Amino acid sequence: MSFKPLYLVMAVAAAGVFAPIWMGHASAGDLDKEIPAATVDPVNPASIEVAVLAGGCFWGQQGLFEHVKGVTRVVAGYSGGERATARYRLVGTGTTGHAESVQITFDPHQVTFGQILRIYFSVAHDPTEVNRQGPDEGTQYRSEIFAGSPEQESTARAYIAQLDAAHVFGAPIATSVEPLKDFFAAEGYHQDYLVQNPDSSYIQINDLPKIEALKQVWPDFYRARPVLLAAK
Repeated sequence: MSFKPLYLVMAVAAAGVFAPIWMGHASAGDLDKEIPAATVDPVNPASIEVAVLAGGCFWGQQGLFEHVKGVTRVVAGYSGGERATARYRLVGTGTTGHAESVQITFDPHQVTFGQILRIYFSVAHDPTEVNRQGPDEGTQYRSEIFAGSPEQESTARAYIAQLDAAHVFGAPIATSVEPLKDFFAAEGYHQDYLVQNPDSSYIQINDLPKIEALKQVWPDFYRARPVLLAAK
């Protein structure tokens, strides 16, 4: 069986009732076999770790990772460019070097960086797409891991090599890995956007199915009540 994980999470019935596309095609067990755990995932003795990931629109990425156990804070923002251009209208031109990103703060004793990446590569986005995700196109929607430490960088590069060697996807992984230079929080109206706008057709079609996929495919990592930035 070969598939792109995003295909598994982008199914929405016309009436708005979610029906995960893997039903009848692939079970959670199948996906677990297809998306193996990272073989390189060093133990972090600290109580807090931060990951910065880009994989399409930050609304869905923030909403998804807010449902992951062990995650304590998720901020939507921009990474890859300069502070002066970290503004939505400028980033949207695709000329600033920024990618829409999420800054994920988590307890590595509850969920490791490797496990965060496992979710990222399976149900968060399609890592084989180049400069696009779903209906969104441009360098600001690229797939990129902004490593906050040498350990994160080596873990990410090793995992990408592991998945490519196992031919998990039908195409090579396009996700780039670069050291994190800085992260800039997005404007307030973007924070917790998914929760604030659940009736948006964009959210219903592109993002809510990702949360359903997390629940169905990785139930051990899923929590029903999201950790909202507004509550912090």
